[in-house]
Amino acid sequence: MAPSPAPSAAVSAVKTPARWWRSWWRSLSPGRQDRFAALAPLASVLMFLAAIIASFWYLRSEEIEREKEALKRDAEYAQQRVRLRLLERQEQIMRIARDLSNEELERTDFISRADALISQYPELQSITWIDEHRSIRATQSAPTLTSGQLRINGEVLRSGETADLFRLARQLQQPVYSLPAVNAGEATPLLQLQVPLTPQGRFGGVVLAEYSVDHLLRYGTPIEVLARYAVTLVDGKGHVLAGTPLAPRHSGLLPWTTKANAYAIPVSPVGGGLVLRVQAYRTSLGVVGSGLFWLVGTLSVMTSWLLIATWRHTRRRQQAQRALVAETNFRRAMENSVLTGMRALDLQGRITYVNAAFCQMTGWTEAELVGQTPPYSYWPEGEYEKLHANLREELSGKSVPGGFQVRVRRKNGALFDARLYVSPLVDASGEQTGWMTSMTDITEPNRVREQLTASHERFTIVMEALDASVSVAPLGSQELLYANRLYRQWFGSQTTGHLDMVAQAGVPQQSRAGAVGDGDELMDLPLDPLTRTRSENAEIYRPDLGKWLEVRSRYLNWVDGRIAQMVIATDITPRRMAEEQAARQAERAQSVSRLITMGEMASSVAHELNQPLTAISNYCSGMVSRIKGGQLSEEALLSALEKTAHQAQRAGQIIQRIRAFVKKSEPNRTLADVHQMVGEALELAEIELRRHNVRLTHYVAARLPPVMADTILIEQVLINLMKNGAESIAQAQRPPALRAVELRVVPRQVEGNDVIEFTVQDTGRGLAPEVLAHLFEAFFSTKNEGMGIGLNLCRSIVESHHGRMHAENLYNAAEVIGCRFSFWLPLANTAEATINSAASPTPGTIA
Repeated sequence: MAPSPAPSAAVSAVKTPARWWRSWWRSLSPGRQDRFAALAPLASVLMFLAAIIASFWYLRSEEIEREKEALKRDAEYAQQRVRLRLLERQEQIMRIARDLSNEELERTDFISRADALISQYPELQSITWIDEHRSIRATQSAPTLTSGQLRINGEVLRSGETADLFRLARQLQQPVYSLPAVNAGEATPLLQLQVPLTPQGRFGGVVLAEYSVDHLLRYGTPIEVLARYAVTLVDGKGHVLAGTPLAPRHSGLLPWTTKANAYAIPVSPVGGGLVLRVQAYRTSLGVVGSGLFWLVGTLSVMTSWLLIATWRHTRRRQQAQRALVAETNFRRAMENSVLTGMRALDLQGRITYVNAAFCQMTGWTEAELVGQTPPYSYWPEGEYEKLHANLREELSGKSVPGGFQVRVRRKNGALFDARLYVSPLVDASGEQTGWMTSMTDITEPNRVREQLTASHERFTIVMEALDASVSVAPLGSQELLYANRLYRQWFGSQTTGHLDMVAQAGVPQQSRAGAVGDGDELMDLPLDPLTRTRSENAEIYRPDLGKWLEVRSRYLNWVDGRIAQMVIATDITPRRMAEEQAARQAERAQSVSRLITMGEMASSVAHELNQPLTAISNYCSGMVSRIKGGQLSEEALLSALEKTAHQAQRAGQIIQRIRAFVKKSEPNRTLADVHQMVGEALELAEIELRRHNVRLTHYVAARLPPVMADTILIEQVLINLMKNGAESIAQAQRPPALRAVELRVVPRQVEGNDVIEFTVQDTGRGLAPEVLAHLFEAFFSTKNEGMGIGLNLCRSIVESHHGRMHAENLYNAAEVIGCRFSFWLPLANTAEATINSAASPTPGTIA
């Protein structure tokens, strides 16, 4: 009987995978076979170590889960105990509130019951009775409270979290809890409970109970929980209020994995304001503390180290073989990737080697260039003799270290500039076999250099043609980095003029040591106006030049990295002379304006002087007649003489006021009393107003501070404005009841500065819109005989005192019922500071 073929087919099927692995292994190179032979044991050891780590990790995870369940269970138990204690205290406080609402408790009874509760329950620190006006009626506190947490009878709750809780209790009409915010450096806040009082259905205040969070944790948490865990009470932001938390610990094989050993649960009925956090103490060393784990790990690491060492030893045998191939490929790649053309010549000048960059520059291939002798195909025609000379120097070893520049012709006929660097070519035995030349295309750098040269020439021409002196000097040095033509003409080539102008302008140079560009150095630079990007101008006078100069300065980084100071000085002597002449003309115009004003007031002044003179004459005639008749007693004589002297004094004062007003004087700003200045102006203006039958009223605020002003000039402004108002009323032909001019002097604030405002208001016909547009212009007048300099001078005087003047019409519905002129002057301290900063005669003043 023939054997069955089935078993041999099965054997063939089983051996097929083995044959496949065997054929695959034989197809590998010896190096790869050695690598796989070394890596297979290493992979087995690593897999064994991974299995051990996974086993330990699983056991540790089970242990952590059990700890977390126990922790959660105990935390919920502690939370219920704390909550129950809070509810018991809340019920007791609500009983007190109910008795107070029913008026069954007096103040003494409230204090005694509060003291009993505080003595019995340590967590209660204070019980306070607060009425509906937030005033404390009665309070009782524990002796452990700090002075800052005590409440005083009669005290009113200030705005804050307690007051906010008071409003919430009043709104909700039910007990509310609050935990004030924790501030750094302050004591732990007290947990507050406010129970509203509702006598006869209305809000009558609250009973405020304050708990110590620390005592609440100590006496409310079960002792067995405190023994097993670290229990803390924290607020909603995570700030610890009571208890000592544990530092986070690490567990597991990876040191950066943190074990979740804490459980937090809010404490009702407080809500999100108070959280109970329970942290478990370490009960085991974990996977890292297991000795078996470290034994298995150490053995695995040692086995892996031995296998790796064997594998590395095998690889070193192949490194020497690959080194030569890698070096050759590297040099070839480097030669083909560089942008510098490389050319090798033998000792006779024949080209033996060119790289790809050289071929790309010239356009010829390597086959066309290698083997050429002078003249080479890339030499430009017409420069053979020069290039032959350079080649002879190159072959003789007289090469320049910095290279030399030549022109090279491309295959398409284009020319470009190149720089050649030559070095000897030495073989492995140390003998020179030729010369190696590197060639770099410098066409673009030459073009940029030419543009920079042209730009520098243009810059020099512009700076030399400026009508201003420009100089640059480094900080803390006597070196002058740059000076244009005008600076050299004024000060020569020294730094003295630059430094003198800087010092005279009030910006001394800073001498600094250390690296330029340091952050500290930039912070120490002067922060005066002259150092800003947009600097203000300083005007100084140079006696050696006899010129006024406008100096501007700023700091900049010089080309070498140093911090330098640039100073620009412009000759402003003609402008200063014109300003001084304009000031003198303005003073003359002011004097002329005063004379014109007094000329217009001459008849009124004469009439005003006629009254005291007539009275003096009448008193003297009466005394003579009564003396002749023997009817004059000594007392009557003295009375008549006193009246005569008073009238003479009155006439003298009128003349003195007029002389002081019209007398020419230089501007003299001093501390001026506003009441006295207004009174003198009223005395002179009242004469003119009586002539026009105009009533003058005035109001001057009491206790006005002094102003820094020229009294005569300000009086001139007030008199002109009041006189103009009277003339406007006369031209309008107002009835006697409407013929009035009012002067008001009151303090005000303009743009944040304290000022004194002067307002003159009349009842004339006002000003037309086209007149308002040109009212303060010179030589513009609405009077037929006017010169048009009065209001212009008034505005100039006010602005010279750093004030402002404006005019506006007064309306009653659509009808113009008068005009108001107003101006303001700054107070003495503000005006004095402004005048000192704007004084121009002093060198170095900011204009």
